[in-house]
Amino acid sequence: MDLRQNDIAFGRQPALIVVDIINGFTDPACLLGHKCEAVVEANQELLSIFRKYAWPIFFTTVVYENDHQARVFREKLPALNVLQAGSKWVEIDSAMARRVEEPVIKKHWASGFHGTDLHERLQALGVDSLLVTGLTTSGCVRATAVDGLQNDYRVIVAADAVGDRNQQAHEANLFDLAAKYTEVKNNSELITLLNAIKA
Repeated sequence: MDLRQNDIAFGRQPALIVVDIINGFTDPACLLGHKCEAVVEANQELLSIFRKYAWPIFFTTVVYENDHQARVFREKLPALNVLQAGSKWVEIDSAMARRVEEPVIKKHWASGFHGTDLHERLQALGVDSLLVTGLTTSGCVRATAVDGLQNDYRVIVAADAVGDRNQQAHEANLFDLAAKYTEVKNNSELITLLNAIKA
């Protein structure tokens, strides 16, 4: 059986999807949080490139307004119940310095696509490829990256700009994503590739 893989490159109109870099995941005071300063810094670096070229940037957050949303998901992982509308835990980490023109996609499940209008927004902007970053690698990042592929986008995951509470899960999921679904590249490679689009 031939299992050779082809590289997936950025198209002419990439978008950055910053998955769930919210206070609830970056602050260890929250049950869902952990220290991830390096991930935050890597995201800041990529955000500066996308802002420089005025490419689309979308943030996602997990937020619940009532007990009926994502019932089974929350039954499986009760810690998610802290992510209530109006809570500081659902707010984008201030280190991202999110701009008013950078939308926040509110979601109830792992994927930034499931039950949201993210795909429609990307299509309206002519986006053909995605750079996916954020938290966590084994959960919402993976789900968003796979759904990006399933919506027919070229997807690249930023290895330096994603993180997980479990390092083994982080590494295993990056391996699996690279083997079957996406490209996985570090920031130095990504910056070269992104600048080349505008060269």
